[in-house]
Amino acid sequence: MKCKLASIPLALSLALFPAPQQALEISKIDLPDLGDSSGTLITAEEEKELGEAFFRSLHSQITISQDAEIQQYIRTLGQRLVEHSDMPSHPFYFFVVMENDINAFAGPGGYIGVNSGLILMTEAESELASVIGHEIGHVTQRHLYRSAEAASRLSIPTMAATLAAILLGTQSAAAAQAAIVAIQAGSVQFQINFTREHEEEADRVGMQTLAGAEFDPRSMPTFFERLQQSTRFYGQNVPEFLRTHPVTASRISDTRGRAETYPYKQYPDSLGYQLTKAKIRVMTGLNDTDTLNFFQSRLNQGTDDQRLVARYGLGLALLKLQKFKEAEAILQDLHKAYPRQVQYTSALARTALDSRDFSTAVLRYKKLAEDYPENEAIKLDYINALIKVGKPEEAKDNLALLNPATQRLPIYWELLAQVYSYLKQPAESHRYLAEYYYVTGQIREAILQIRLAQKSKGLTAQLSSILADRLNFFLTQEYEIRRSR
Repeated sequence: MKCKLASIPLALSLALFPAPQQALEISKIDLPDLGDSSGTLITAEEEKELGEAFFRSLHSQITISQDAEIQQYIRTLGQRLVEHSDMPSHPFYFFVVMENDINAFAGPGGYIGVNSGLILMTEAESELASVIGHEIGHVTQRHLYRSAEAASRLSIPTMAATLAAILLGTQSAAAAQAAIVAIQAGSVQFQINFTREHEEEADRVGMQTLAGAEFDPRSMPTFFERLQQSTRFYGQNVPEFLRTHPVTASRISDTRGRAETYPYKQYPDSLGYQLTKAKIRVMTGLNDTDTLNFFQSRLNQGTDDQRLVARYGLGLALLKLQKFKEAEAILQDLHKAYPRQVQYTSALARTALDSRDFSTAVLRYKKLAEDYPENEAIKLDYINALIKVGKPEEAKDNLALLNPATQRLPIYWELLAQVYSYLKQPAESHRYLAEYYYVTGQIREAILQIRLAQKSKGLTAQLSSILADRLNFFLTQEYEIRRSR
């Protein structure tokens, strides 16, 4: 399908650190409606399709967190901000990129990603919220459709792949350059032209959203200031992102001036934010022993919550090092002292799962699922444990109960493929594994899995028809991508 976008802006916000701007009043203001709000330039269905294709392209180029707890935290934080934005009913999808570089971005269709490196650099939850609020501002003001120009003959797969490559140009200049050369080879204009006006609007919208969601508006200039100070440590190797979007004294001054118009009060971090940071630190640490030492050195420092977080991080670090008994002891103590803190109990269940004590893991996850029936992260872990213990039918029943948003995640298709493998239904297993590969941007692998499914014994007429339709769809998608190269 061709994207009906004759010279229409289509790109993403790479704009955490925009150009200087003049101080503005921060009382609630009506911002101009920039971009295409009527849907005449890009329809809602085209925007949805482009966003999904963009997200698939990202999966094929970077590591997006599949950890259910991390996903749930970032989605909850993002939706809290969206509820206080100018477009509370607009669909947004928040995710964490497991990269140490400091970055955040918004793509088409409301897809907003935050790098794990940026999360770890924040010192308060409001700082993280200020970054996400800024990116939400770009989406609600339709800046994504004013930042690039592309001829109408670009297909959605081509456009999505190009946007993803240019987005990742801060991490892979070669990938971005290759994408631009490919577009130029087709005599198609493709430019990114993010303007100062867009940045000013995103800042104003972001700060209003931040305050409305009960986060600290002062966190925005505070975080920018720390980013500015951090640049001096890079020497001559300043990341491209920081070179093209500098954190200037003028920007810090401007955002601080607007923030000061809000009344001062305390904004405590949620324990969920602190525990998520600890988990990300363990998962992304380059040296597991150093990570272990990091948390050990903080066991007797800071507030009560900070010491608890250090113990939790230490337990996770020991678990990663496969020191199961030590991890079990720490996490068991946390669970007994704070039985209603779901992260502690979940980590305890994970300890049993990783140590291959599957029966104990199932019991722990079952209790968690009963205690927290709305917690999708726990449901996914419980389903995984059921598969491991050899209860695929029960796992399948629980997969059917997941909410629609969870059923769009790659892990859903992966678990479904595992279930049918245990049920000795290879055609269905290959079919759902194909869907997993498709949503993670691996189109060739998806095609291979469909063809393996078609070769399986005992195919029904209905399943054969479904497989033929999906194969035709995947082949069409592959053709569009190859034609653009």
